[in-house]
Amino acid sequence: MKPIFTLLFLIFFQFCFSQKTISGKITDEKGKEISDANVFIEGTYDGDSSDENGNFSFETSTSGRQILVITSLTFENFKQEITVEDFKNQTIKLKESVNTLDAVTITAGMMESGDKARVSVLKPLDIVTTAGATGNIVGALLTLPGTQTVGEDGRLFVRGGEADEAQTYVDGLRVAQPYGATANNLPTRGRFSPFLFSGIAFSTGGYSAEYGEALSSVLLLSTIEEPTENRTDISLMSVGLGLSKTKKWEKSSVSFNASYMNLAPYQVLVPQAVDWNKPYESVSGETVYRYKFNNGILKTYIAFDASNFDLNQKNINQTEKFRVDVKNNNLYVNSSYKGYFGSNYQLTTGLSYGYSQNKIGLDLDNIKNSEHATHLKLKVKKKVSERFQISAGADYFLTKFDEDFTENLGTTFSSGYTNNIAGIYSEADVFFSKNLALKAGIRGSYTDLFEEANVSPRVSLGYKISKNSQFSLAYGDFVQSPKQEYLKYSDQFQSEKATHYILNYQLNKSGRTFIAEAYFKDYQNLVKYDTPVSQFDSKFNNNGSGFAKGLDFYWRDNSSIKNLEYWISYSYIDTERDYKNYPKQVTPSFVANHSLSIVTKYWINDWRSQVGFTHSFNSGRPYNNPNETAFMNGKTKSYNNLSFNWAYLISQQKILYVSVSNVLGTDNIFGYEYANNPDASGQFQRQAVTQPADRFFFVGFFWTISDNKKNNQLNNL
Repeated sequence: MKPIFTLLFLIFFQFCFSQKTISGKITDEKGKEISDANVFIEGTYDGDSSDENGNFSFETSTSGRQILVITSLTFENFKQEITVEDFKNQTIKLKESVNTLDAVTITAGMMESGDKARVSVLKPLDIVTTAGATGNIVGALLTLPGTQTVGEDGRLFVRGGEADEAQTYVDGLRVAQPYGATANNLPTRGRFSPFLFSGIAFSTGGYSAEYGEALSSVLLLSTIEEPTENRTDISLMSVGLGLSKTKKWEKSSVSFNASYMNLAPYQVLVPQAVDWNKPYESVSGETVYRYKFNNGILKTYIAFDASNFDLNQKNINQTEKFRVDVKNNNLYVNSSYKGYFGSNYQLTTGLSYGYSQNKIGLDLDNIKNSEHATHLKLKVKKKVSERFQISAGADYFLTKFDEDFTENLGTTFSSGYTNNIAGIYSEADVFFSKNLALKAGIRGSYTDLFEEANVSPRVSLGYKISKNSQFSLAYGDFVQSPKQEYLKYSDQFQSEKATHYILNYQLNKSGRTFIAEAYFKDYQNLVKYDTPVSQFDSKFNNNGSGFAKGLDFYWRDNSSIKNLEYWISYSYIDTERDYKNYPKQVTPSFVANHSLSIVTKYWINDWRSQVGFTHSFNSGRPYNNPNETAFMNGKTKSYNNLSFNWAYLISQQKILYVSVSNVLGTDNIFGYEYANNPDASGQFQRQAVTQPADRFFFVGFFWTISDNKKNNQLNNL
């Protein structure tokens, strides 16, 4: 027994005296103690939690070189090789995690929506519940600061830039023809229904090096990745019919949306200030197919529409009205893949193709044109660490445009162009701390039509000054090929250029968001010509220039008053351009110096209804009066539009929806067209450019059939 007792004693003695103590203190980078941090030796159960003073101490039977691990909720994980016998009373400083919800984000020039946005200034629901937007994505964006209401056009004008300077992307791939067919002084609409999109990022400037061929703005639309359930939606409207369907499987899903629009019945009831021979009619559809792999998702998006209309327009230079007959066919196909591979690599790739054909009758003359536009994209992103990630990519744009103009006597004039643009870029995101972040990138492009190369640096910086507020700065160079109506006549151009400078402040707290932004844009190489309009014998050059500077303010509140949500947008802009056939640098005719939008939405429980009002105001826009010596010296009266909508829940899945645009019937004038020659008294006669109707009425019945029998289309109205 004695030898056994001695052996047990020796083992116990060795065990007791082989235990080593590890101790220390945990603080943040400023020396503040961190409590409840987990401290342990990797691969063992030996560890402790720090106390309220940041201190920890525990014993371990390990020895020699080991890995010490420390984790804490809002700090980066800490790993370090230590020598167990020597690790006593050490102080360890943890770095704050940059992935927390209150970490800094780059916000200069960017307004986001959707569930993934840190601060959502416009939700997908807002696209269709904003009074006056009439379910149009662009219509809702016009209530945000930085945009211009150009009522006779309907497209997106941003911070002194024309509509063609704002590019649209679906799932990262460019849409060359984002708007429907239209005629002179008739507003168009965006082609895409908000029904299939989960989020929107609307950049008013300073955007990522990932995006090229956009001088002023990019609108990024993201299709839904995973629908929640099988459902069918039926729409009966005063302007047409609609049907949508979503079907889910284990790894895949498909959604489609189809609609037929015909304004003829509506215009029998509501007279228009348009002399229609055949009112607007269209058939359109969209579909998204999704397939989820283990490490990625493949999405294919297809949209098409066919539209036509025929009308007679007044022409100040003709005694008889001018007939315009338009037939348009459009197809857009987009396939994209996003997935992960290797060690923290992300791959994004895709291909889009757009086709548009127009057949236009202008009195006895005819125009036929077609555009083929392709975009190929590849992007690789690597997360090197929690504080540093880098991306690099390439894209290729191919555009082919052809047009035939046939006179009444039979002579045909052909024009067109083919433009290939190759781009490469690299961009790094650096998080110096939870409060300071940098995005720096550079984009290179080559345009073969001009045999021209461009290099565009872009930098953004974000600094968080408190838990709920931050500043951002952005600088960037941007280039874009001149627009179609110039390129079809000449290839002797350079790319137009713009440099953006942006300072942004953002506050987000308790359901309230405030954004203030100041910006300056410098334009170079703008296109000029020497004829009244661009035409085949115009002499073009890139000697134009300009600037835009201004202030934007945005306030949104959904918590101060129960059931009430509202936002207020105000923009001031000072901009001038010397371009087109302008004799000097002046403010363009589409710009109003002051813009204000007030949007309200209120849910009334007793009525089972949501009611909304939108008031939009713009100060007068300049126009050129040839009866005066000064160029662009005229000014229209201010623009006012008060709109109303009401969604009534008949039952859980049936909704009656009514909206009225311009409730007060304000006679808004967007400018004037003058005769080419003076009359007998030496005066140039004019006619006003006005809205097609004083008001627009919309009535719809919407019925949802879904698995849970609870969902409805309130989110889409």
